[in-house]
Amino acid sequence: MKKLSHAEISNNRSTLETLHEVEKLPVYVVLNSIRSSYNVGSIFRTSDGAMIKKLYLCGYTPYPPKREILKTALGSTESVAWEYINDARDIILQLKSEGVKICALELTDKSIPYYSITNESFPICLIIGNEISGVNQDLIELCDFSLEIPQYGIKQSLNVAVAYGIAVFELRKVFDISRDFKND
Repeated sequence: MKKLSHAEISNNRSTLETLHEVEKLPVYVVLNSIRSSYNVGSIFRTSDGAMIKKLYLCGYTPYPPKREILKTALGSTESVAWEYINDARDIILQLKSEGVKICALELTDKSIPYYSITNESFPICLIIGNEISGVNQDLIELCDFSLEIPQYGIKQSLNVAVAYGIAVFELRKVFDISRDFKND
């Protein structure tokens, strides 16, 4: 085993010029009133890694070209489709009307573990809420379901960017497995 060089890794990656040719994960992400530019930048970078369809920055969520976002995003603001929309409800209602399932990453009285998601959940819009207060109740009321990441320690939640990474890569896994299954 040897560590791959940046050049070796780049050989197997898309470029900005070829990105339009690659099938995107049918996941839309709504960031609603995230406070930290660093969390937003980290979410951009994770979104690139999972190759989501589109990222919507809503409420008072900071957006590029803010320096702190660019620092942690490491160029992924160029590879991830994104848009600022003031009111998250607007884009959620639009996606819902297009047949996209709406899901909050939030603890609710009916949330399901993030690892129990199935292929029938795609396309999906994943709502990520504020670092302190989470997803607003008015947005939860628009959801088809909510996902939770079980916590085993004394804290009630993870950092928002970390929680997003766990959830979106589980979605990536489920989508890839179901696609591989169909191709067999």
